[in-house]
Amino acid sequence: MQYEITTLLYDVRVLKDKKAASLYGSRAVHGCIIITTHKGNYEIKNKESYEEIVENSFEKVQTSPLSTFSIDVDKASYSNVRRMINNGQQIPAGAVKIEEMINYFEYDYKQPKGDHPFAIHTEYGKTPWNKETQLVKIGLKGKEIPQDAIPASNLVFLLDVSGSMDEANKLPLLKRAFKLLVNQLREKDKVSIVVYAGAAGMVLKPTSGAYKNEINQALDNISAGGSTAGGAGIQLAYKIAQENFIKKGNNRVILATDGDFNVGISSDKDMKTLIEEKRKSGVFLTCLGFGMNNYKDSKLEILADKGNGNHAYIDTMQEAQRVLGKEFGGTLYTIAKDVKIQVEFNPAKVQAYRLIGYENRLLADEDFVDDTKDAGELGSGHTVTALYQVIPVGIRTEYLNDIPDLKYTSSQINKTFGDELLTVKFRYKKPQESKSIEMIHVLKTGENKVSKDFSFAASVAWFGMKIRKSKYINNDQIKDIVTLAEENRATDNQGYRAEFVRLMNSYQTL
Repeated sequence: MQYEITTLLYDVRVLKDKKAASLYGSRAVHGCIIITTHKGNYEIKNKESYEEIVENSFEKVQTSPLSTFSIDVDKASYSNVRRMINNGQQIPAGAVKIEEMINYFEYDYKQPKGDHPFAIHTEYGKTPWNKETQLVKIGLKGKEIPQDAIPASNLVFLLDVSGSMDEANKLPLLKRAFKLLVNQLREKDKVSIVVYAGAAGMVLKPTSGAYKNEINQALDNISAGGSTAGGAGIQLAYKIAQENFIKKGNNRVILATDGDFNVGISSDKDMKTLIEEKRKSGVFLTCLGFGMNNYKDSKLEILADKGNGNHAYIDTMQEAQRVLGKEFGGTLYTIAKDVKIQVEFNPAKVQAYRLIGYENRLLADEDFVDDTKDAGELGSGHTVTALYQVIPVGIRTEYLNDIPDLKYTSSQINKTFGDELLTVKFRYKKPQESKSIEMIHVLKTGENKVSKDFSFAASVAWFGMKIRKSKYINNDQIKDIVTLAEENRATDNQGYRAEFVRLMNSYQTL
């Protein structure tokens, strides 16, 4: 046995102290042994995890006239998919959340003018991947609050410093990203820093945003190593946030991690229970995902969804600049919470409908008027877009089967609203209140030319459906998707739409 092992070895080296740490980080601070074999088939295992997504199917209007869901302002899926394409990786179907891909991009929605914190925009046209159906776009635009008008912030940085974070695209990127945020803090803002590995601890007491050097120094002093007691970290972070709570202020925990919790409270179910309890404190939550091969998307999404928060994936400093720099207000300041949408389709015009994406945001119809039911949050300046694919009355389609006539329920259609395609209702709560407010918007039929935003959003949905191998696209030619996106880039000051076109061209080589 000893002979077999030694013949496999090519070299054995022992590195100590600083030399080991300079090569392998804090995990090798006490030294390491490097073993090189003559040959081998070792490969890094990908331990990323994603929740299974069951694609929404068509619903008949006569039997299911209402469609109800929570908004989603998360954009993590797009930047994560971008990272996979750029790295030449195969993309798991569960990583593709079409609503997050659509919502990654900005659209030219007008600002709200009245008392409500967001404006509503709707339009419809032909579906580019199936000419027999129509596409409806529903858009929300959150009121933009100037940064100097945002209330004082009480922020707790909750940073994962476990061994799994000791990679260049994890803790080092995290530190640089958070310094972007620190640079925007005002004197009236305060920051605390909590870190967690095998245990959790506070490394920076509440400190005014005026002391940026002190906050940045605390970030610089952090190093990675150990297991991951995420539950203990969350409990401590919320405790500090509550002790320093600013009434009518912006109270938020900002969690940065690869999501790999493995000590103490760590299962998805346990984390959901924990964060639902902490949500009652009035402290909001932002989850920022980092890294690859170990990224736990499903856990971070659960935390953000149940913690009155949002979720982003940061793969580069460019993305950090977008999330924590350019979109600072939207990421960190909520203007409306528990935002729900309910659409009623007119059976005189629409035979069936299908919500594209939002599979994990669906609500029961009765949840729309139930103020105890949690839903998504809208940040300053944020936009939210939802797409429905609808089958007009009179179209024969393979996606629908006949159902028997009902004996006790009348199927007679009310023709009074003949020029209406649908009615969409919105409910939201102000950030510090518990009673919801309702808004109603009607989309009427008629000749209308769709916007470039409409067509670009359609191209993003089309591409997402292609990656997921959706059964609802009749045309999956990537060249047609690229053409649609290319022709509708419109104003693209930051170049994100051009980048999307380049990504689709790269995807063809995978």
